[in-house]
Amino acid sequence: MRPFTEDLIRRNAEHNDCVIFSLEELSLHQQEIERLEHIDKWCRDLKILYLQNNLIGKIENVSKLKKLEYLNLALNNIEKVENLEGCEGLTKLDLTINFIGELSSIKTLRHNIHLKELFLMGNPCADFDGYRQFVVATLQQLKWLDGKEIERSERIQALQNFPVIEQQIREQEKAYCLKRAKDKEEAQRKLQEDADEGKKERSQPGFDGRWYTDIGAPLPSSVESKDLQAPEIQEGECNRKKVEDEEDDLEFWNKPSLFTPESRLETLRHMEKQRKAQEKLSDKKKKVKPARTLITEDGKALNVNEPKLDFSLKDDEKRKQIVLDLAVYRYLDTSLIDVDVRPTYVRVLVKGKPFQLVLPAEVKPDSSSAKRSQTTGHLVICMPKVDEVITGCPPASKPVASTLDSSRERKTERSRHTEKLEVDPSKRSFPDVANIVQEKKHTPRRVRSEPKITPTEEDPDFEDNPEVPPLI
Repeated sequence: MRPFTEDLIRRNAEHNDCVIFSLEELSLHQQEIERLEHIDKWCRDLKILYLQNNLIGKIENVSKLKKLEYLNLALNNIEKVENLEGCEGLTKLDLTINFIGELSSIKTLRHNIHLKELFLMGNPCADFDGYRQFVVATLQQLKWLDGKEIERSERIQALQNFPVIEQQIREQEKAYCLKRAKDKEEAQRKLQEDADEGKKERSQPGFDGRWYTDIGAPLPSSVESKDLQAPEIQEGECNRKKVEDEEDDLEFWNKPSLFTPESRLETLRHMEKQRKAQEKLSDKKKKVKPARTLITEDGKALNVNEPKLDFSLKDDEKRKQIVLDLAVYRYLDTSLIDVDVRPTYVRVLVKGKPFQLVLPAEVKPDSSSAKRSQTTGHLVICMPKVDEVITGCPPASKPVASTLDSSRERKTERSRHTEKLEVDPSKRSFPDVANIVQEKKHTPRRVRSEPKITPTEEDPDFEDNPEVPPLI
């Protein structure tokens, strides 16, 4: 049985970003709800509410839902129509397959003036003589009843025969109420018998957890524990219990029962009991994995790779260290990684799964470092060797230092004795910057008539062409 809680509503309000105060549509079908609570306070703006296939026995706490237009309460344990007067906007009500026997209780729906569709099929009242005529005459605002449209002639005829039909309905209701009272007494008596039988089985003396010999003395504890812990006995006990449960289940489903709210609750309890027994049996079958051995009894460390990660181990002779590159998952949170460096081995826990590797040489745990790549996510562990110095850069030796000092001394001497270059002015002349560009004085030119040169025969370039006329 599931209680009607705010968390239940929020989980079914994902389409509204889990906000419930502005929720307009809510579906809570098949949730094993027995009672409606607080919904008229938490979801005032509801327009559509699905509550079919639950165990609701009474319509309550919905009268303040003024905007509610469609209410589906099919397949529940409702026995009476009530507490819907405040749903002013209700236009469709589905009460299919319930236990409504008081057909006269639908008179409370007269205040719902906007109600157009009503479903009552599958209820005991739907088997009454004159059921449809009574509903059509009582709720004159209805347009559809059980999926069938109400004709005008049908309503006129129902109103004409209403006094007679009403008397018939009252008599049938009275007979149904007497029968229902007997069914309730029978269900209560049966429930009490089942409870007494369960108490009797628990109080009945039986196996006290010890095995006895033929003379009546209990076996020694060592023999008893060995017998009890034998896998054959445990397996036989589980199989026997499983067969008994199957027989009980078959007997329950083959036993005839009435269709009442109590029988529905009994069926649900039986199914829940079977489910818990199945879960308990499956938990017993689950074998707890033994803890993985990381270090043997004689203190020898083992190589273990339970998370199944790729890795590489390098011996850096240049920097005198051992480097382990572990291919940790790229998007794994670093808080789920635990590194433990020991002198002879290194252990990394990745989400609780151990990775252990024996090192080829002894290292210094205190000087070791672990870093993680931001691009690949790999874990890089640098472990300096014992009696060796780890360096992040090439070692600076003394000769290098001496050469640096000597070069600095030479520079200081050069700065003290400044050498000057002498230039012979006769060989080299410095340009006059001021007179680099010399201004030329432009003198006016006189245009002189150039004498005309007449070619003569004495000119070597002269060529007498008879076709060319003489120059005048």
